Amino acid sequence: MVKLKRSQIRAVEEAVAYPQGFGYVLDFSDRTISEFFEDEFGIDFDDPKYAENGSSKRNRLTIFIAIEDAYTVAKILRALWDRREGLIRKSGGNENEAAEEETKRVFLEIIASVEGSSEIPRTDALDRYARDRTLDELIQDIERDLQANKPEAAMDHLHTYCVKKFTHLLRTRNVECGDDEPLHSRFGKYRKELLKERDLNPFTDRALKSAISLFESYNDIRNRHSFAHDNPILEPTEARYVFDTVSAILVFLRAIEAGRYERWER
Repeated sequence: MVKLKRSQIRAVEEAVAYPQGFGYVLDFSDRTISEFFEDEFGIDFDDPKYAENGSSKRNRLTIFIAIEDAYTVAKILRALWDRREGLIRKSGGNENEAAEEETKRVFLEIIASVEGSSEIPRTDALDRYARDRTLDELIQDIERDLQANKPEAAMDHLHTYCVKKFTHLLRTRNVECGDDEPLHSRFGKYRKELLKERDLNPFTDRALKSAISLFESYNDIRNRHSFAHDNPILEPTEARYVFDTVSAILVFLRAIEAGRYERWER
């Protein structure tokens, strides 16, 4: 259960009031917010337990935050923030940039405080970038392992997720991969495409170049230290470090890719 201050709850309510005004939740209708929770997270947002203070979307959201576990609440808040930023991009940007930066700072601090109350690794790197049953099942398996605080059990499926993710990002750029092409090779191709599209800071490019060797090492972890085979698996502490390291790369790339596709239409 998450215990947020009243000022933090108000900050969440004010942030998700964009663009329709206070009392609303982003651009959702009653139907689409239920679909969002069900399709993205397998959560029944129409469950009566969330209507304790009324059936409005805002009231159900605040009760949801109050009664669900930190892991789930952090996932939902990050997804709502991502959608809010997508709406702002579509509208051409927020005129009051200073106010928007402050809203972002406060909202992300709230998410960090929620995540800080849990020992479970962050999962905001796991993006449902396409409507794909296999992808949904894959993410759910990873999340189940993390909810059980067993990052070592997630190593194989996280590797598969990365392969699917980079294959998708390449195909959106009309670049194909061979079925037997390893993870680090796919990522190397993706980095080359990024360099064609944008002028990356030298530090960023160096970090991405280093990530190629990290993903090559991750191939070895998947093959020798995961449940992909009959292996001795990583110790939980080391597995969490691997998970967080790979996740940090994925989170950065998700930010780079923002705006290339919008998953949810009203």
